[in-house]
Amino acid sequence: MGRLIVIEGLDGAGKRTLADGIEAQLANRGCAVSRAAFPRYADDVHAELVAEALRGGHGDLGRSVYGMAVLYALDRRDAAADLRTQLAANDVVLLDRYVASNAAYGAAREHEDAAGRFVEWVRELEVDRFAAPRPQLQILLRVPTRVAAERAAHRERTETGRERDSFESDDALQQRCGRVYAELADRNWWSPWVVLDGTEDVDFASLVDGEILR
Repeated sequence: MGRLIVIEGLDGAGKRTLADGIEAQLANRGCAVSRAAFPRYADDVHAELVAEALRGGHGDLGRSVYGMAVLYALDRRDAAADLRTQLAANDVVLLDRYVASNAAYGAAREHEDAAGRFVEWVRELEVDRFAAPRPQLQILLRVPTRVAAERAAHRERTETGRERDSFESDDALQQRCGRVYAELADRNWWSPWVVLDGTEDVDFASLVDGEILR
């Protein structure tokens, strides 16, 4: 059975770049790797509804913290069987965002911290009720909110189809979300975490050997 590794962080933190580097190191070691990203906008109707709501569709759905969180959770519930298949067929399954993103963003929208009711509700829904596969490691790529916003704005200018949504454009929300992420990592919420400085170069060899494959 493969190892489920999750990369978390703010929009613009550099999660895709980190995943590319990890995958390359794993390939150098002969490991079979599968990758996925949540929400699965192109593959799941719940994620499709999320994308539309984040851009003002479906009335007041985008303003409903719990309504949006349920859609995110249903996207992962729909993906659970495939995740288990990929874990059986690969050494590592690498995810860009997972359950903790739902906890962090929802808590930030509710102006709660990691010890608040919302984070516990997400755990009850996604972990206890939907039985989401548990990660062996969650990696928080931590960057200042200003840096993440600059990167997201640059991506919006230079990449087709990467326009920022209402969450990505809300600087205050991103700041609160960053604090909740840090608290989740400090608590090793649900599984072990490691925190990386997203403004510095990553030693991918040490990360893979010391954390991902240990």
